[in-house]
Amino acid sequence: MRIIIAGGSGLIGRELSSILTTAGDEVIILSRNPEMIKGMPAGVRGIKWDGKTLQGWELEIEKSDAIVNLTGENLSGEGFFPSRWTKDRKFRLVQSRVDSGIVLTKAIEIAKTKPSVFIQASGIGFYGTYQEKPLNEEDDGGDDFSAKLCKKWEASSQPVELMGVRRLVIRNGVVLSTKGGALPLLLLPYKLFAGGHLGNGHQIYSWIHITDEANAIQFLIRDNQAKGVFNLTAPNPVTNDEFGRTIGRVMKRPHYLPIPGFAMRLAFGEVSSMVLEGQKVLPQKLMEAGYGFKFTRLEDALKDLLLK
Repeated sequence: MRIIIAGGSGLIGRELSSILTTAGDEVIILSRNPEMIKGMPAGVRGIKWDGKTLQGWELEIEKSDAIVNLTGENLSGEGFFPSRWTKDRKFRLVQSRVDSGIVLTKAIEIAKTKPSVFIQASGIGFYGTYQEKPLNEEDDGGDDFSAKLCKKWEASSQPVELMGVRRLVIRNGVVLSTKGGALPLLLLPYKLFAGGHLGNGHQIYSWIHITDEANAIQFLIRDNQAKGVFNLTAPNPVTNDEFGRTIGRVMKRPHYLPIPGFAMRLAFGEVSSMVLEGQKVLPQKLMEAGYGFKFTRLEDALKDLLLK
């Protein structure tokens, strides 16, 4: 297959590109700075776009079988520590997701030959923060900033369904990788022998190993019966306290020094909700579709990532 990945130079896109090219697929990455992309698998080709306008890259659409839209400014910022969600940052977070979905939709609309499948990224923040019950793809969305962001993100490419394109929305959980995302920040206190739970420690983390994240996307691209919303989370979410204790066991570090929630909110503001709040999200549709997880237990996932 010939697959376009918008935003493919990020954490998920790199792993997905590796898996797809290993399987013999041709991968094209849409990037604002394709000349800056380093370390991609052989054969991956980068094409410049701005995520907002048609500039010639849209000609690739007619020759492609699938599009995966992973674009969006990083929720926690580009630095090691989270950046506050100022009014300006919130605007950029929304527009970086909505603009790309709209322009990809426009490119498909004008293409004489359309791709067979479109994968639209989103997040489990769609559901808001619930501790009371497990959530699946049938549950309604929340009403906080993250939920509203995800709703706009998902809606940006919905019109492709009216063009006969099979569209899937993947609501990603906490993607575990040592190369980026939340895990390096969560590991830091343990590296300093000062690990402990964050806030009250009861918030639930619905996680997924980076390998399962990429494998699941590949699975959904190839499953012609799959459509609609899919939660990309492992089937066994854990509390923040369990998460920390598991890190401690795997790294052989103590888990004893909690970080108060008020201190994190004081230091980072609203963005701290990403680690101080959570939800128990289950991959019901993915499992019903027959996807087999490589990592279902957090300890196995962390051992694979940290002890290689």
